[in-house]
Amino acid sequence: MIVTDACVLIAHLEENDVHHDRAGQVLIDCAEHELGISPVTLAEILVGPARTGRMEEAHAALRTLGVQQVAFQENAPDRLAVVRAETGLKLPGCCVLLAAQDSSAQGIASFDDRLAAAARNFGFTVLS
Repeated sequence: MIVTDACVLIAHLEENDVHHDRAGQVLIDCAEHELGISPVTLAEILVGPARTGRMEEAHAALRTLGVQQVAFQENAPDRLAVVRAETGLKLPGCCVLLAAQDSSAQGIASFDDRLAAAARNFGFTVLS
């Protein structure tokens, strides 16, 4: 599994996004893996479609990509606090790392340099 950051999927869903083509290439590079996202990442992705009345279209696109939501374990708040304290990342980035840990992911897809550096420190491959 490759856990994706919101920026990759948002760029893929928005044709006018400056990273749209880059996101398409990252998703092609991930094609042999399942894609996972945290519940917080899913919420981030859905903000734009919620504003424009395109939630069902966004959900359909995510289903087409085979994106699976990675559920947090019971101790997620404590673990998120530790990840945030150790990395200094904002909570959404910490959710990506936690989802990757909980799913035993092979890697993380992100365009965020700080998240990518933290992911490498946690032993994950980063696709960007």
